[in-house]
Amino acid sequence: MASNPGERTRRRLSTEERREQLLSVGAGLFSESPYDEVWIEQVAEIAGVSRGLLYHYFPTKRDFFAAVVERESERMLRMTEAVPGVPAREQLTAGLDTYLAYVEAHAHGYRAFHRADAAGDQVVRRVYRRALAAQERQILAARAADPEFGPAFGQRPEVRLAVRGWLAFTTAVCLEWLRGADLTRDQVRDLCARALLGVLA
Repeated sequence: MASNPGERTRRRLSTEERREQLLSVGAGLFSESPYDEVWIEQVAEIAGVSRGLLYHYFPTKRDFFAAVVERESERMLRMTEAVPGVPAREQLTAGLDTYLAYVEAHAHGYRAFHRADAAGDQVVRRVYRRALAAQERQILAARAADPEFGPAFGQRPEVRLAVRGWLAFTTAVCLEWLRGADLTRDQVRDLCARALLGVLA
């Protein structure tokens, strides 16, 4: 008996694949709309799952948002990963270009993440601390691999503190830029690059 040509067989997604699908949908929605305007029902509908299944993976909307941010933070780290043999100054410019393009494309999610952290949301703060620590390690590793700085560079406490302060500075600059500061992306990139090179000098 011939099968109905209108029938479509769907491969059942594994737990990890389903979670990744939901987070991908969430990343798109949070980048396009403010946090308060994104509804769990939207995510479930776009992903083609029940709301109950989504809550099985993520107990609350805030948990879901935090997981989206964590996934995106990990993606950003991979995108800005240090390339062996390339001078740290060149990598800084390229990494900031990638970072600022991401911030601009995901403005709503970026603002929501930092508002939630500033408000003391514990779920988001855990994600924030992990992301910040990973960014700090990545910057220090890139500098340590550059002959201009040397492997012992990142071990100095004042350097680690300076990098941490620069990350806070860059976040503040990006938030002001998103609020409408009259600067181009290149100007913001150069400002942040000069700031890091200045504190490390």
